Amino acid sequence: MLTVTLPYPISANRYWKSFPLNGRTMTAPSSEAKAYKRDVGFILRGVGVTSPIEGRVAVHIDLYPKRPQDWESRKRKLGENWDDGVQCLDIDNARKVLYDALKGIAIVDDKWIWSDSARRCEPDGEARVVVTIREVAAVKSAAQPALFDEVAA
Repeated sequence: MLTVTLPYPISANRYWKSFPLNGRTMTAPSSEAKAYKRDVGFILRGVGVTSPIEGRVAVHIDLYPKRPQDWESRKRKLGENWDDGVQCLDIDNARKVLYDALKGIAIVDDKWIWSDSARRCEPDGEARVVVTIREVAAVKSAAQPALFDEVAA
């Protein structure tokens, strides 16, 4: 199992860039996306990741938005849900950018993610994402009966 703290993902809206090529519009990862993947790779190699996990994996994400400077007054005014108005990527947006950055470094490909979970956490400092990746063993189950098997009368 691997748990690592990574930089807060860039928005999926900034992940792609479009440009004309031979009369068509082409889309490719932006320079920001490439920089994010490079930074993630550098951190993963720094914690000892030398090759991607082969096969099925489960991924959990804890997404921490940046804590605003006025968080204490928000907390006094709004109570325990003070952070509902804090700017944060939505989880699906963060998930896609993060999985692309992990591809080829920590996991072979996101098609091998057999289960994933995520939660938005209360801001407690700098924006970041804590990712946990673990291998998932294949579970063999009994064959499912055919849906339209005839019932003996």
